[in-house]
Amino acid sequence: MANFAKPAGPRFSVEVYQNEYLPEDGREVHAVVTVTATGGSAALRSAGAGPSAAVALMVDCSGSMDYPPVKMRNARDATAAALDALRDGTHFAVIDGTHVAREVYPGGGRLAVADATTREQATRALRRLSAGGGTAIGTWLRLADRLLASADVEIRHGILLTDGRNEHESPEELRATLEACAGRFTCDARGVGTDWEVKEVTAIASALLGTADIVADPARLTDDFTAMMETAMGKEVADVALRVWTPAGAVVSYLKQVAPSVEELTDRRTEAGPRAGDYPTGSWGDESRDYHLCVTVPAAGLGQEMLAARVSLVVPQPGGTARNLDAQGLVRAVWTDDLTASTAINPQVAHYTGQAELAQVIQQGIDLRKAGDMDGATAKLGRAVQLARVSGNADTAKLLAKVVDVVDASTGTVRLKAKVTEADEMTLETRSTKTVRVKK
Repeated sequence: MANFAKPAGPRFSVEVYQNEYLPEDGREVHAVVTVTATGGSAALRSAGAGPSAAVALMVDCSGSMDYPPVKMRNARDATAAALDALRDGTHFAVIDGTHVAREVYPGGGRLAVADATTREQATRALRRLSAGGGTAIGTWLRLADRLLASADVEIRHGILLTDGRNEHESPEELRATLEACAGRFTCDARGVGTDWEVKEVTAIASALLGTADIVADPARLTDDFTAMMETAMGKEVADVALRVWTPAGAVVSYLKQVAPSVEELTDRRTEAGPRAGDYPTGSWGDESRDYHLCVTVPAAGLGQEMLAARVSLVVPQPGGTARNLDAQGLVRAVWTDDLTASTAINPQVAHYTGQAELAQVIQQGIDLRKAGDMDGATAKLGRAVQLARVSGNADTAKLLAKVVDVVDASTGTVRLKAKVTEADEMTLETRSTKTVRVKK
């Protein structure tokens, strides 16, 4: 049963789907944990209000943004549209990103507060943006972090646009920046055109718990930026953590988000007291997400049962305390000699196990194709086609069909296409982690 909390924003619920039965000496317990937040956004919209928020928009202004010139113009227009979607009272800044980061608006190391006047001033400032220079994304993120940290707000969010590779700082420098910024603000990242590096952009979004996507046609930037900002304005609770408690002898083998996209969270655990750990999930509005939890428990005899894990939701506070959102779910383990019961796979667990494999084999297939291993790429992408069909992931199936000719989806028999556009391959790679919800 769902257990609801009543914070100022949305109400949270936790539901657990699992087969709790294990065979004799069985030790691995799987569960899908569905977390849902409801009731917040509608109330806030009707009141014309929302939580305090700060947003930093980082616009790539490197020299490549002038090829073709329409790309820079589209970026200016898209940023202006995003500013229009800002809620009154939201703190914001616009950053010009090249091999260095520069404050475009308001300047002076501060944030502006959104209203009709500041939006108009920011839009005028955008007209002065021009392309020139290199790309050092870490400098953009560090400036965004400093600006966002200057505001006493509940929600801190970044939107980052790039069209090129991060060539003017080392991968280690970018990685260090992401580690420093993680947990301080969330960030959505977009690559425009086809000259950027998918793994760089998706790594930024992953580390900062945001979304990543490709905008192959610069003319679509305005719609994408508007949608991103509207989603950001719908966030009401920041820094929600999934707290997992396990009894003595039991350990979390892994925890990953599996819907609406696959995101590995296992290594992001922070200890939260005896036998408990917190896993960050970022900011929430009215939405639902699924998580796949695997717990290894001590072996037990037939007929015994135990609580394998307790999952709850908290908002960590300064000083090591946490605000409990009063929503929790229980994961159980029961040992039985009933072969039918112990070998049954819960439909939700089976579905998301397949979805995680789908994301993995797509990445592997694309990497093998780039490396020239066409046989290996064919095998992996064929398996992806098969998994997409079984899970009903029609969007991913359509993207795969632009890279391979499908002979038989049920068996995963495919042929690599002789010619694949860079945009189609990058779109498949960027969106490979997007999943479909299981039909419950």
